[in-house]
Amino acid sequence: MKFFSYIMVYRRFLLVVLTVFVLLPLPIVLHTKETECAYILFVVAIFWLTEALPLSVTALLPSLMFPMLGIMPSKKVASAYFKDFHLLLIGVICLATSIEKWNLHKRIALKMVMIVGVNPAWLTLGFMSSTAFLSMWLSNTSTAAMVMPIAEAVAQQIINAEAEVEATQMTYFNGSTNHGLEIDESVNGHETNERKEKTKPVPVCNNDTGKISSKVELEKNSGMGTKYRTKKGHMICKLMCLCIAYSSTIGGLTTITGTSTNLIFAEYFNTRYPDCRCLNFGSWFTFSFPAALIILLLSWIWLQWLFLGFNFKEMFKCGKTKTVQQKACAEVIKQEYQKLGPIRYQEIVTLVLFILMALLWFSRDPGFVPGWSVLFSEYPGFATDSTVALLIGLLFFLIPAKKLTKTTPTGEIVAFDYSPLITWKEFQSFMPWDIAILVGGGFALADGCEESGLSNWIGNKLSPLGSLPVWLIILISSLMVTSLTEVASNPATITLLLPILSPLAEAIHVNPLYILIPSTLCTSFAFLLPVANPPNAIVFSYGHLKVIDMVKAGLGVNIVGVAVVMLGICTWIVPMFDLYTYPSWAPAMSNETMP
Repeated sequence: MKFFSYIMVYRRFLLVVLTVFVLLPLPIVLHTKETECAYILFVVAIFWLTEALPLSVTALLPSLMFPMLGIMPSKKVASAYFKDFHLLLIGVICLATSIEKWNLHKRIALKMVMIVGVNPAWLTLGFMSSTAFLSMWLSNTSTAAMVMPIAEAVAQQIINAEAEVEATQMTYFNGSTNHGLEIDESVNGHETNERKEKTKPVPVCNNDTGKISSKVELEKNSGMGTKYRTKKGHMICKLMCLCIAYSSTIGGLTTITGTSTNLIFAEYFNTRYPDCRCLNFGSWFTFSFPAALIILLLSWIWLQWLFLGFNFKEMFKCGKTKTVQQKACAEVIKQEYQKLGPIRYQEIVTLVLFILMALLWFSRDPGFVPGWSVLFSEYPGFATDSTVALLIGLLFFLIPAKKLTKTTPTGEIVAFDYSPLITWKEFQSFMPWDIAILVGGGFALADGCEESGLSNWIGNKLSPLGSLPVWLIILISSLMVTSLTEVASNPATITLLLPILSPLAEAIHVNPLYILIPSTLCTSFAFLLPVANPPNAIVFSYGHLKVIDMVKAGLGVNIVGVAVVMLGICTWIVPMFDLYTYPSWAPAMSNETMP
């Protein structure tokens, strides 16, 4: 037993050593560039799937092993680790830093929930809508961490209100009234008696790495770990948790910058197919927004039915008096909004820059009309989405947020400098360098597969799949990606599969977008397990859910997601990219074979 305990303690070390040496005969015996690259690909894939080493550390292995095995020179490998993607990421993080610093995200979320109302069904839809909207621009992880405490306060207030109703009924039957049990409402924005949660700040864009950069800490008070007064109260808590987790993931599908998997795909696709200029922020939003909207609505219906039932008559009944629980919810949300105070100058500037960035992205090359990129027609393709992101990002370091003052020896207060909307130190605390390295490692791995000829070899071996119907190939690849992403990080999954799926599409003479778009979207469908992605883990840490709850709910959302993606790729996405035609920008596969 002691021997096995030692194995368990050093299991990651043993896995690294065994993987390297067990696979070593592959390049030694065959000794071709393809097998040497395959050896590196297998080692990196195993380390990514098992996380024997940190994901970012594993991503550095191509820069070490490609030069040693003569696949690519070190300078060429190094150039793959910083590309247009990283500039886009920097600009987006500048925006996200300012949004979180000045609490604009909280104002948006609370306002949207106030607009929707406090009926439990509409309340969950309000939370899902606001969370999805925020995750379009912020990381899925930070969005879930920011919205979950608000949703938890509302859920606890519902439970407390139910207790008040029960107590009131009991005193009524006893013929007396206990005024001490009246709901403690607040005045002028003071705190109510809801349970409070504390969360450490979660750095932006740390999403989908499978590691949570900071754990959610909860105060161990009466709210957590106690028995729920009613089954409905427990179900509401479960519903709130899953709504936040799933909508933060679904919202990230909508924009290229919404999640790291979208960014990885966009950079890989534009690098492999430079002549195709059909993929940008506007075109991505046009095809992904309808899909995300349908998935969000169907997921809401599914979760509502699963935990609370779906009473259409109750939902759409007009003029009905609000219950005590609904009034309590409305009071919590109203008080949280009042705590923010009137909108400040810094929030207004951040909102204006946010809208300006989105408009410039959409109008750069919308497709149906000439965009502002025609102003630089002498240099076509030079200005990209990263150009816009950097332009707006630099303004956050330039525009004044507040004056810095000091007191002179005479006691006079004078201004000596100003503080910008964000500082470099604040930006650094939000910048996900681990994601930047991970993505760079994926690009280096893809370049190595191209240089060695491994991509062509894989494509040729997969060419017999061309006899299957295209829709079946797409379905198989989507289900494969959805299953793999439940146990591996999303960025690692998409980085690993893109160099395989692209040659497959070329080998069977199918538009690469036909296979790559659904596979990329399905990479985000990690809904089954708490460890599948950070938003799941964050809501699971609140203690309301069991694994079986997430499995049951996540299975339904997974099915909905894959079905909607399949519907989209066969209907409205087809004419956008002419998916039924093999494009001229995609190369024909060579007939190279692996010795």
